[in-house]
Amino acid sequence: MITDRSLPKNTSFLENVLIRSTRNLTETVHFGGGFGLLVYQTFREMFQRPFYFRLAVDQTYKIGVESFQLVMVTALATGSVMALQFGFGLARFGGKLYVPKIAALTILREMGPVFTSLLVAGRIGSGIASEVASMKVTQQIDAIRALGTSPIKKIVIPRLLACMIALPILTLFADFIALFGATLVGKLELGINSEYFLAKIIETLKIEDLLTGMAKTSVFAFFIAFTACWRGLNTEGGTQGVGNTTTWVVVTSSIFIMISDFFLTKFFILTVFPKF
Repeated sequence: MITDRSLPKNTSFLENVLIRSTRNLTETVHFGGGFGLLVYQTFREMFQRPFYFRLAVDQTYKIGVESFQLVMVTALATGSVMALQFGFGLARFGGKLYVPKIAALTILREMGPVFTSLLVAGRIGSGIASEVASMKVTQQIDAIRALGTSPIKKIVIPRLLACMIALPILTLFADFIALFGATLVGKLELGINSEYFLAKIIETLKIEDLLTGMAKTSVFAFFIAFTACWRGLNTEGGTQGVGNTTTWVVVTSSIFIMISDFFLTKFFILTVFPKF
């Protein structure tokens, strides 16, 4: 992995651009190949003994339970702001009564899954990356190999399973909390009766809206876990490398989430919501 990003002295601007482009291309190819290899090794070893269920349970607690408060506050604020914005925006066109429908669909299909996943990528992705990177630079991973144990089974698989279990559950809670915030703002700020607001939410939403949003988070969890673990396992440069790894993982995971969200949304619109 390329860690020295300094450029040679006495080079022209064009040469600098060419050097940086070559380095970026090399790092991208290195990441793509390493990422794919890690995915292959993980799924190959996932169904082989021994199984470390206790490690997966511990990671699920760290990712799910310890992130609940942050997700709850963010979801409440997101639902409230969306109802407020939609309410005053649609009031200009006499469409304030459509706020419950629009807010509910937006929360369950997009804002709930995406915002929750971005929060987890920032909190948990960086945490996984820094933890694994610290193990790498202090040679704990080499010690695991020396003891005859696979680092993938003890490090990668528990964190992958924990992310794919905890993130959909966190998204489910975030959806309901965001809908509660939207209902509360609808009554206090927009003058929309709570019973009417909830009735329109129930009338509008279908089980497909909830399941597609949770399905997105499973894909997001996949990218968060593998990105953090791959970068952590390939960290070099001591404590400075750990800091660089943490920043890189948050940025890369967020990019993966936003790009994959577009393609997943398009896929679900063409298949699950063909009349959209």
